[in-house]
Amino acid sequence: MTGNHLGEFLRARRAALRPEDVGMASYGVRRVPGLRREEVAVLAGVNADYYTRLEQGRERRPSAQVLDALSRALRLDADAHAHLHQLAGTAPSNPFTHTTDRVSPALRRLMDGYPGAPAFVINRTLDVLAANALAQALHSPFAQLDNLARMTFLDPAGRQFYTRWSRTAQATVGHLRQAAGVEPDNLRLRELVGTLTEHSADFTRLWNTHTVRGKTQDAKRFLHPEVGPLTLTYHAFDVRDAPGRQLVIYQAEPGSPDSRALTLLGSLHATSNQAEGMHQT
Repeated sequence: MTGNHLGEFLRARRAALRPEDVGMASYGVRRVPGLRREEVAVLAGVNADYYTRLEQGRERRPSAQVLDALSRALRLDADAHAHLHQLAGTAPSNPFTHTTDRVSPALRRLMDGYPGAPAFVINRTLDVLAANALAQALHSPFAQLDNLARMTFLDPAGRQFYTRWSRTAQATVGHLRQAAGVEPDNLRLRELVGTLTEHSADFTRLWNTHTVRGKTQDAKRFLHPEVGPLTLTYHAFDVRDAPGRQLVIYQAEPGSPDSRALTLLGSLHATSNQAEGMHQT
């Protein structure tokens, strides 16, 4: 990561758009994919030289109005729009409040109160800080339930477990990009990105797109070796007393084969844990 985060983001998002995506005619030979700087400037209603200085890092204090215009020109969604403002320092500050990795007993009781739903707590760098029994059973194909990004890109089980692996990979990187906008000096994030970049070409390629995406809700498909395919919907909730943490809860459609498979998975692991406990005693 260099010091010109704003310029890198603008270049990456410009490269991801074609003239036809924004209703413009294409002309001339394009040496690189995406829109030209002049085209973005026209769409945003700003001076082309000014926009060039933004990308090159020679202009670092654009107004909120300019950023809003660039956001519209580059067709940014809500997450990417907020990220753009954070990179430029114009978004409402959301300072990182240091907390330990401990999850409060009350939150643990809340997770355990959903025996039929996998539930776990993550931080901004996708470290799994706590998980209930069914979440541990769901992720049992992995060597460790420790960090969702590491599991996706570096654990061999990831590509079989996430049946739509490419979509999961894009969402994972988008979440980390959003975290980088909020906490650009987060040492844990830098360490994680460095490890993933070193060991995964797929991560490096997606990281360089500068796509931003936060966790809210979605449907995810899994293939579990014990119960077969599962389609679950998740919701992510901010933990208000611990900034940067989210409680993620998966649910199956009531009465569906997915719901029955999830119940079976919980029973299998409960029986296994009970037998292991009796053996140890």
